[in-house]
Amino acid sequence: MLVVSDIRKSFGALHALDGVSLSVGRGEVLGLLGPNGAGKSTTLAVCTGLLAPDAGSVSIGGAGSPRDPDVRRLLGLAPQQVALYGDLSARENLVFLARIHGVREPARRADELLDWVGLRPRARDRVETFSGGMQRRLNLAAAIVHDPPLLLLDEPTVGVDPQSRGAILDLVRRLASEGRAVLYTTHHMSEAERLCSRVAILDHGRVLESGTVDALRAAHGGDLEAAFIALTGREIRD
Repeated sequence: MLVVSDIRKSFGALHALDGVSLSVGRGEVLGLLGPNGAGKSTTLAVCTGLLAPDAGSVSIGGAGSPRDPDVRRLLGLAPQQVALYGDLSARENLVFLARIHGVREPARRADELLDWVGLRPRARDRVETFSGGMQRRLNLAAAIVHDPPLLLLDEPTVGVDPQSRGAILDLVRRLASEGRAVLYTTHHMSEAERLCSRVAILDHGRVLESGTVDALRAAHGGDLEAAFIALTGREIRD
């Protein structure tokens, strides 16, 4: 569903991406792991079409580049910064986004998604009154308002409590089980172990290693965190 082939992106002398290749198929969750500054955000920006690569290509669903607006409709993005209007209600946010995407019966779609994320009782409450976990669940609902086959989720559990994290992971599993392809960035190795079909470890703009969680564990003689540290080092990144 998503094929990234040898993409390169520089900002002046900084080589943010240096030949990144990865793929995500339908029904699969690919975990994109890396320290701060590894290139995860730039990879997502190129995959969404917000940035054009200097070299290489991104193809979605065999239809072409996400720089094409028609192709971009095939993807949904849940950014790390919650992309919701705090002074609107949960339902108003989803109805507004559904209309932007040209969804038929936007009010009905909004109600379906509120049920799906367990926020129907708070449908008329302003988003600014929601807890972090509630906002994250609504952010995920907003990403699929137009029912895209590909999802890009940028640290969707950041800043939430364990209960909310578990609920969000369950929702992502359901999305994959319905046949969607999911590219999932996280700093939590435990999330990747619980959720991801495969993982790709990125650092200094390069994919250092990719494969199943079990394969990486076996290759490095421990858990996924041990593999991550072995590949990226122990130096703290700011």
